[in-house]
Amino acid sequence: MAGHAALDLGRHDLAVLLAGAAVTRQAADGRLGVVEDEAGSVNGAACGEMVRFAADHTGDPRWRTAATAQLCWLTDRAPRAADGTLFHLLRQRQVWVDTVYMVVPLLAAAGRPDLACAQADGHRRRLFDAGSGLYAAIWDEDAATVTRADHWGTGNGWVVAGLARALRQRVDWPTGVAARLAGHATDVIDACLARRRADGLFHDVLDDPATFVETNAAQMLAYAIGTGVADGWLPARYAGTGRDLHAAAATQVDRAGLVRGACGSPDFARPGTSAEAQAFHLLAAAALRRLAG
Repeated sequence: MAGHAALDLGRHDLAVLLAGAAVTRQAADGRLGVVEDEAGSVNGAACGEMVRFAADHTGDPRWRTAATAQLCWLTDRAPRAADGTLFHLLRQRQVWVDTVYMVVPLLAAAGRPDLACAQADGHRRRLFDAGSGLYAAIWDEDAATVTRADHWGTGNGWVVAGLARALRQRVDWPTGVAARLAGHATDVIDACLARRRADGLFHDVLDDPATFVETNAAQMLAYAIGTGVADGWLPARYAGTGRDLHAAAATQVDRAGLVRGACGSPDFARPGTSAEAQAFHLLAAAALRRLAG
C-alpha cells in the first residue's frame, strides 16, 4: 500500500526502495513481501505493481524476475476454487473481499485483463449481497456459504478501490468489461454513501450503528471516487463527495500525522492505526489532486 501511494505521488525513489524490500522478502514460491510465517496467499500481489515499476525504471533484471514469479504464483500455483477464484489464505479454502484489491489491479497491469475480470466476477458471485448493494467479508468454499456476512466498511473499500486501480491500468479490456466493472464499482460506492454518517465517516460495519466509527473506509471511497472521476467513469458530480470524504478523514489525523480511528492493525477488529490507513490517506490525496490538474 505504501508503494502504491509512492507511485501515485510521483515518489519513484521511495517506490523503488519499497520494491526492494518486497523482493528481499519474496518467498520461494513467488509471493512478494512475506513476513515470517505468512499464511496469506495473495497479499504479496499488491507489491507486484511497484516491483514491475522498478523493473521498468531501473532496467535491473532481478526486478522483472521477481515480478514474473509473483504473477506465476497467482496464475498457476496459488490455491483456488474450481472456477479459479483465488483463496485468500494458504491453508483455508476461504474467499475474502480483501483479495479484490490485492490481485485484480496487478492482473490488469500484467496484461491479463481476462483473469482480472474473472477474479472480480468470482468474488462478486460469492460475496456480493444484491439486496443491500454491499459486500460480505468472507466466504467458505467447502461450506458453500458466507461465514462473515457483515458489510464491513473496509471490505467494501477494498472492492471499489481495487476496481478503480485496475481500471487505471493501460490495458485493452475485452469488449464491455471495463464499463461493467465501472458500473459495478459505482453501484457499490452509492450503496456505501447511503450509509454515511452525518460527520462524513462510516461505522466499521456500514449498516450497524453499534459498531465503532471508522476512518479508513472514507479514505478508500475518496480514492475510488477521485480515481473514477479523473478517469471518466464516474460523473463529475461525485468530485465534491470525494473531497468531503477525505476532509472528514483528515479530522482524525493527529499531530504526528497518524490516521486515528481506522481498523487498527494487527487484527483490524478495533479502532487504531495501520499502514493501510496511512497509505489510503495519501492515495486519496493523490487521486483528488488529479481532479485539480
